[in-house]
Amino acid sequence: MDFLKTIGGKIVTGLMAIAVIAAAISWWEMDQATKDNLLSFTGRILAWFGIVIALPWASFFLIGRVAKLESNAAGAGFVTLLTILEALLLAWLFNWAVKGAMPWTFFAAAALLAAVYNLFTCDWIAEKVS
Repeated sequence: MDFLKTIGGKIVTGLMAIAVIAAAISWWEMDQATKDNLLSFTGRILAWFGIVIALPWASFFLIGRVAKLESNAAGAGFVTLLTILEALLLAWLFNWAVKGAMPWTFFAAAALLAAVYNLFTCDWIAEKVS
């Protein structure tokens, strides 16, 4: 069994090395406008993720107040408000250009990811603050 693990690890490592080399060659051959476009989108997405991660922690005092209400509706409303604000921010970062099936799919997946993160983070903070 160790033999298969060793061979499997070497195969996966080799495939990863080939993928990195192919990506480097693709980046090298890419025109500057495409590079700028990719870097711009990547920067926007990373900025949005940073805000999504930081916003519940920055609003812990509001989460504490909502938790003291001991109302599921208030908690759900707060998480929904955070998620809507983050979704609007994402749409704004991309100039409100969410057109077509693929952009809407990614937008919906990002909003869902933000909602789940907000739910778990706000719940954890509410437990610690209360």
